[in-house]
Amino acid sequence: MKNDERILAAIEKQHGKGKLYVTERLEKLFDDGSYSELTTEKERDGVIICEGKIKNKDVIAAVQDFTYRGGTLGLKHGQNIARAQDLAIKKKCPLIVVNDSGGARIQEGIDSLAGYGEIFYRNVRASGYIPQISLIIGPCAGGAVYSPAITDFVFMVKNIGQMYITGPKVVKSVTGRCITAEELGGWQVHARESGVSQFCYEDELSCFDALRYLISILPQNCREKAVIPNKKEYIKERKTEFKLPDSSRLGYDVRQVVHNVMDDDSFMEVSSLYAQSVVIGFAKLYGITVGVVCSQPLCAGGILDCDSSSKAARFIRFCDAFNIPLISFTDVPGYLPGADQEKKGIIRHGAKLLYAFAEADVPKLNVIMRKAYGGAYIAMNSRHLGADHVFSWPMAEIAVMGEDGAVEIIFAKEIRGKTEEERRVFLEEKKAEYRREVINYKHGLEMGYIDAVIQPEETRDKVYEALVDTMKKKKIQRRRRLWKKHGNIPL
Repeated sequence: MKNDERILAAIEKQHGKGKLYVTERLEKLFDDGSYSELTTEKERDGVIICEGKIKNKDVIAAVQDFTYRGGTLGLKHGQNIARAQDLAIKKKCPLIVVNDSGGARIQEGIDSLAGYGEIFYRNVRASGYIPQISLIIGPCAGGAVYSPAITDFVFMVKNIGQMYITGPKVVKSVTGRCITAEELGGWQVHARESGVSQFCYEDELSCFDALRYLISILPQNCREKAVIPNKKEYIKERKTEFKLPDSSRLGYDVRQVVHNVMDDDSFMEVSSLYAQSVVIGFAKLYGITVGVVCSQPLCAGGILDCDSSSKAARFIRFCDAFNIPLISFTDVPGYLPGADQEKKGIIRHGAKLLYAFAEADVPKLNVIMRKAYGGAYIAMNSRHLGADHVFSWPMAEIAVMGEDGAVEIIFAKEIRGKTEEERRVFLEEKKAEYRREVINYKHGLEMGYIDAVIQPEETRDKVYEALVDTMKKKKIQRRRRLWKKHGNIPL
């Protein structure tokens, strides 16, 4: 009876903070609330380890219990999570860790640090082998934050989940600044500014629903091959409309293009609030799970900067690790120029995107929608980086740079000494000539850099046909690789 009273008190305590109790979370996470606990009550030490099915797929989960010593991690607690990691690796299935912890159990000293180290080691071993997902539904402090950072995706619940290396009290003692936990490491910080969190939701129930959908579309492990479903099951009567602005200077929401091309309601955007000039996410095309990488003209014209390059590169590498085909939609004016970006490392970060696309040997398809200039044309999944199929829409502009900058450089000598009116007329004439002869898809088509020019309305079926063709070929012959231990991506 005393145990029942303790549990009721613990549930009430969690509910008072707007949170679910640990067993309630497990019931919401697994199919029909059915799961098997792998730890006895005596072994738990503040974390429940269990196995079950999500969307009929095997999953291992470790769920921290904040009502037991604040969910702090001691040696036994760490060993339990490590056991869950080992089991997920052995079963070749996704691992989910629900974080709700005050951090290291200080009174255990170095033993608690040893527990973290064992977890980090296994996070790295499992990386690229099985999907690893972290849920931040409460505090995640100190050394605990590094495990989620290594995992593939981090989910946060708004105003409940926080992540920080040192808490508000330590910050105040060291810097004298008063700051709340939410200001220090809440969802706004990590979804918008740091990029640590890929998904944020209003409450735990919507968070679990989204996680369950993600599990349903991801493979169990890196050895699971993509399957080509029966296309007839996905054919529906639907209108596909593409209304892009007449001027290439005007923005539009590329997500509307994705929704029009992909299966209805299948697109799950990743890191939607961070580095918004690039849109990434998972979708289905006639039932095939694909990774989507898009320029976003609605934000800074779709330009590539340090953060958007890193964001896209990491997503591409995840898709490559788990045999998920990549489809890119390109409308990019270039890399963002300026001293701030150079100091931040645009060369290094921009190179990550080049490296990721070039390294990936999954099926890669590219649709150049409106413009692709300079190094960004190369970086956004060009034929030169190994794209299997490249399509262009009729309005596509492909060149080293746009006409404004180009003619000023090309005809710098000719415009010297001209009057303002003569200069204006001359430049307008040369711009028109440049647009007519240089900025178009024709040369790329002749050289084989572009496979075909397609109408926007044809995109869904043309991309699907090319994807299926490529998937069948890749089953027979993977791209030849040089033997090596691994490359050295410019991190």
